[in-house]
Amino acid sequence: MQESKLKNYLLLHFIVFIWGFTAILGALISIDAIPLVWYRMGIAVIFIVLYFLIKKKSFKITTRAVFEFLITGTIIAVHWITFFKAIKVSNVSVALVTMSTGAFFAALIEPIFFKRRINLVEMILGLLVIVGLYIIFNFESRYGLGIMYALISAALSALFSVLNGLFVKKYEPDTISLYQLFFGVVVVTIFLAFTGSFTAEFFQLKASDWIYLVILGSICTAYAFITSVKVMKYLTPYTVMLTINLEPIYAIVLALIIFKEKEQMNIEFYYGAFIVLFVVLLNGVLKNSSKIKKKLQR
Repeated sequence: MQESKLKNYLLLHFIVFIWGFTAILGALISIDAIPLVWYRMGIAVIFIVLYFLIKKKSFKITTRAVFEFLITGTIIAVHWITFFKAIKVSNVSVALVTMSTGAFFAALIEPIFFKRRINLVEMILGLLVIVGLYIIFNFESRYGLGIMYALISAALSALFSVLNGLFVKKYEPDTISLYQLFFGVVVVTIFLAFTGSFTAEFFQLKASDWIYLVILGSICTAYAFITSVKVMKYLTPYTVMLTINLEPIYAIVLALIIFKEKEQMNIEFYYGAFIVLFVVLLNGVLKNSSKIKKKLQR
C-alpha cells in the first residue's frame, strides 16, 4: 500500500513537471497562440477519442451537457490562447508567476457558484498576491502586456475550474475533458474560418513545430489529464493541490536552463515571484488545516 502511494506521488510530480513543460513548448513553438491552441486541442481530442475506443467507453451525453461543455470549452480555449499570448509577448517566468493568481480569482468566483460567503483570509492572501504582482510590474514594466494576458488567462482558468467542480458531480472526468476540448476546437475553428486564416501556410509548419505540437497535445494534454485522474484516487486532495502549485517553480527552473538570458530577470522580479508563490502554497496549507479542524469537530 505504502509502495503504491509513493509510486503515485512520484507519478503526480511527473505530471506536474509535464504541465510545467507546457509553457516551455509554448515558447518553443513558432506559430501564433490561436493556431497553436487549435492544434493542441485537436491533437488532444484525437488521442482521448482513441482512449475512449480502447476502453470501450460511451460517447453519449445529454443535450444539457452539450450546452455546458460548449460554454466551458470556449472558456478553456480562450484561457489557453491568452496563456500562450502571454508567453509570446513576455516570457515563461512572467506568464507562470502571474498565472498563480488563479487561486485569488477562484476565491472571488467560488462563493457565487457554491453559494458561500467570501473567505476573509483568501481575500487577504489575494491582496498579498497583488503586492507581489505590483513589485514585478513596477520593475519589469516592459512585460506589462504579458502580465495582462496572463491575468485574463488566470481568471478564465479559475472560472472553468469552478464550473468543472460542479460538472464532476454529474459527469465522468474524461467525458468532461473530451467534450470541452472538442467544443473548444469547434469554436476556434469557426473563428479561424471566419477570419480567413485557413490558408496553405496555416498547415505548412516546421518539422520542429509538428514534433512539439504532438508532444503538447498527446503527452502534456491527453496523457497528463487521464493519468492525473487515476492518481487522484490514491492521494489526498491536499497532496494533489499542493503538488500542482509547484508547477510554476518547475517551469521557471526549466525556462532558465533552456532559454538562459531571455528568462533572467531583475532581482525585484524574484522578490515579487517569491511573494506570489509563497502565498499560493500558504493558501493550500491553510485550506487543508481548516478541513482537518472541521473533521475533528464532527
